[in-house]
Amino acid sequence: MPHIVVVGSTMIDMIAYAKRLPEAGETVQGDDFALGFGGKGANQAVMARRCGATVTMVNTLGDDVFGDTTLKNFEEQGVDTQFISRVPGPSGVAPIWVEPNGTNRIICVPGANNAMTVEQVESAIAAMPNIDLVIGQLEIPQHVTAAAFRSAQARGIPTILNPAPFAPISAELMASADWLIPNESEFASLHPESKQPDSDAVIEAFAQAIDKRLVVTLGEAGAAYSDRGAPVVRVSAPKVKAIDTTGAGDSFVGSFSFALSSGLSESDSIRLGCLCASESVTRLGTQSSYPTADQAAELLRSVRGS
Repeated sequence: MPHIVVVGSTMIDMIAYAKRLPEAGETVQGDDFALGFGGKGANQAVMARRCGATVTMVNTLGDDVFGDTTLKNFEEQGVDTQFISRVPGPSGVAPIWVEPNGTNRIICVPGANNAMTVEQVESAIAAMPNIDLVIGQLEIPQHVTAAAFRSAQARGIPTILNPAPFAPISAELMASADWLIPNESEFASLHPESKQPDSDAVIEAFAQAIDKRLVVTLGEAGAAYSDRGAPVVRVSAPKVKAIDTTGAGDSFVGSFSFALSSGLSESDSIRLGCLCASESVTRLGTQSSYPTADQAAELLRSVRGS
């Protein structure tokens, strides 16, 4: 099985479900509440692990109870935590509001995630002899992710950047990413003309301009892939009834990364990502909604047998 290293964030998700979200200054009655494990880095690590990868998480937690429970969750999920450090102060949290159609709104409060350092990630990458892939996002300082990516590239290890939550990407981070996986809104924010990925021509031109291997996730429409401007390959997603889209993009990135580093083709890797993400939106929560290890294995078999 491949060894995937995730250099990224951890959060405790605080999810409120309501029939509608409040306007400014308004209070509404909620329908349900859940407390769960999240953070884009942690989500992607857990999904890759459930697919069967050996996964190491590189992160910093606070010295609070949320940090304690996050470590326990990683251990229960089988994610290696030897390169997770602790600092005084709060761990990251993410208040989330979910509407009846599954649409969500999220506020990420990084906390200890912002305490990650270049020295920490460089020493972690150097300490692991066999790495097949390194994943990063934008919930920790960009110069830290860039340092991890440069260390990986120096050893010929491919890197995947999920540019979420959106922020302008520094030149050093963009240069150190081999793959870029935005969703539709992130694609439009990254595009110099703020174009939506609504045509093959737009996606191809952007992939060529950034000189990257580009996968754009398109929600219920699946995903589209272009290798540095090559013709777009589109992969559809199964039709499901979505009740909570929280963390679906991370489910895609984690399962796609597993498949790609396992030797599957780009299109088959995207297909597995779409299947796992579609499965996740049919249940409430973030990591709690992801396919189990047995379910992920069945989805993988269906991809390999297609």
